[in-house]
Parts: sequence; structure tokens; C-alpha cells
Amino acid sequence: MRIEPLSKSQLDAAAELERRCFAHPWSRDSLQSELMNPNSVFLAACEDDRLIGYVGMSVVVDEGYIFNVAVDEAHRRRGVGSALIRELVTYGKKHGLCFITLEVRQSNAPAIALYRQFGFIKAGERKDYYSDPKENALLMTKYFN
Repeated sequence: MRIEPLSKSQLDAAAELERRCFAHPWSRDSLQSELMNPNSVFLAACEDDRLIGYVGMSVVVDEGYIFNVAVDEAHRRRGVGSALIRELVTYGKKHGLCFITLEVRQSNAPAIALYRQFGFIKAGERKDYYSDPKENALLMTKYFN
């Protein structure tokens, strides 16, 4: 597996991964728009030239806001998510970010454990943030200093 910047040629695969992973997936057009945004960082996890996961983050001055972390179901629990988050944390340190933050379903224990592994802590909760099913989100943040 290798981690590389997500490319325009991988947009269809990223949009398909979105559809398989999320109740309310981003459209291909939304992904393309963010990919073209100079303040966004998108990383792809690839195996044999096939997209098996990706992560997207917006950078606002010295703050990082993770949009999505998506890993193909057949490749979960194999270190793909860890590799993607590790690269974002490295990016955050290298570029002098104060923090990186994200929302996660409060029932998503595997994802919460992954984020904690990289030093993310619970910074708050957003009531009824998710739908299908309705659920609170934990706001998790990794602070740098």
C-alpha cells in the first residue's frame, strides 16, 4: 500500500467509495470542487493502482478540518486508516497547524479508537449531527505544540 495525493483521475473511484461508506455521500462534483481548492489536502491509499481509501482535510490558516475518512470495507482493519491519519498528522506538524479536528459518530468505536491512537481527544459533542440513523457526533481534536 502507498499513500499519495488524490488525483483527478481517482475522482470516480473516490465518489464510488463515498457511496459505499456513507449514508450521505459527497458527489463527484463536490469532491472535484474540494480537490481543486488550494486550501484542501486529499490523500489516497492505493494498492495495485486501485484506490482503497482516502482522506480529505480543509486547512484554514493554521487549523485542519477533516471532511471524510473512507476505507473500502474489504481493506478495513489492515492499517489503511492509520496510514492516512498518520500522513495527515505529519502534514499538520510540518505545516505548523495548531490542531486537526473532525466529527465522528459516537457509535463508531473503531474510528474513535483509531483517532485516539494518534492523540485525538474528545473536544465536544454535536447533538443529532448525523441522520440515517440520527446520532450525536463526537468532536475529536489533535492539538499540536
